[in-house]
Amino acid sequence: MDLAVVGRPVGGTEGGDVGRPRGGPHDASKNALKPWLREQWVLPPEADAEFVCAMEGVLEVYQRPYDAKRPVVCLDEQSKQLIRETRRPIPATPGQPERVDYEYERNGTANLFMTFEPLAGRRRVTVTDRRTKVDFAQVIRELVDEQYPRAERIVLVMDNLNTHKLSSLYEAFAPAEARRLIERLEVHYTPKHGSWLNMAETELSVLSTQCLDRRIGEKDDLRVEVAAWEQRRNTAKCRVDWQFTTADARVKLKRLYPSIQTG
Repeated sequence: MDLAVVGRPVGGTEGGDVGRPRGGPHDASKNALKPWLREQWVLPPEADAEFVCAMEGVLEVYQRPYDAKRPVVCLDEQSKQLIRETRRPIPATPGQPERVDYEYERNGTANLFMTFEPLAGRRRVTVTDRRTKVDFAQVIRELVDEQYPRAERIVLVMDNLNTHKLSSLYEAFAPAEARRLIERLEVHYTPKHGSWLNMAETELSVLSTQCLDRRIGEKDDLRVEVAAWEQRRNTAKCRVDWQFTTADARVKLKRLYPSIQTG
């Protein structure tokens, strides 16, 4: 796994030509300093015991052999802005891509929950209206009762989003039901600023590139498109071969580990 993911960019370059000094070079070499550019990155903290403890916990999980009774499943979510066309697009023709008008109409947002079992190449995407604790709890019950009803324990990797808490189950279900679901789970949280450790995030990136990188105006259309993408990926059993280990982290990410204080 490329070390570059540790300092993962989270957005496009800010600024561009905006703020460039008047008369500044437009043909600056690739390696020249460009003070008018600014990038946003997810920067992990240095010498942080809490970070490395959570990181090593997740890395240990990813080294486990496949076990159908204890499947490793990653969970993440993202929102999708719904965009309606205001004019009928001109269909694509040979040598000419589809053309859409620059104007559009916003139609709210939808939320997409991704559950992904990397060793089996299985994923499910659930489209919801919101991303509340109750929505999260419903996804967990679906994971336990519909996707893995025969599993003894589901090893669940997810980030520390405020709704991604087992306590959310008590917001949605009676205490006995919440406890039943919790006892089917073994949860491992990625550290803050360590979302690159969640393979469901990688799969959401693939979904965005292959399916969502265009205008979709209605939730029903979004569900149809996402379901078709999910079926293709599951049929092909697209997996992730995770190679980055704890041993690698202790060498390549040494700066993230705290210094040992003795005496």
